[in-house]
Amino acid sequence: MLFIGRIDIKKFKAVSDNIITDEVIITDERIQHIKERHPNDFERYCQYMREIISNPDYIIEANKPNSALLLKSFYIDGKYFKTVLRLVTSTDNPNFMNSIITFMKINESEWNRMIKNKKILYKHE
Repeated sequence: MLFIGRIDIKKFKAVSDNIITDEVIITDERIQHIKERHPNDFERYCQYMREIISNPDYIIEANKPNSALLLKSFYIDGKYFKTVLRLVTSTDNPNFMNSIITFMKINESEWNRMIKNKKILYKHE
């Protein structure tokens, strides 16, 4: 397990108003999943994870309860990223933590498609 950082709970209220912690982790199993499904993304870009969770450009409704898609672009490198974050609420096991489910670099057309077609819960101004 790797501690990634902290979220601003106020930004995530549209996902759930019952979030119990601001800490975010990623498990070894999820790191392995990312390495297998999105080769080299974790090794190349994991240093961006802290900034993605703490300061997302968009928080988008996900298909699963208490989960969100986070979108973040880094203009310096011209890279776009999508991260799925599972939030822990009072109905979850108290030993659970907010955790990254997956993380990947995406292209500009995927970025634009998600913004156009998905429900935006938060937009960085």
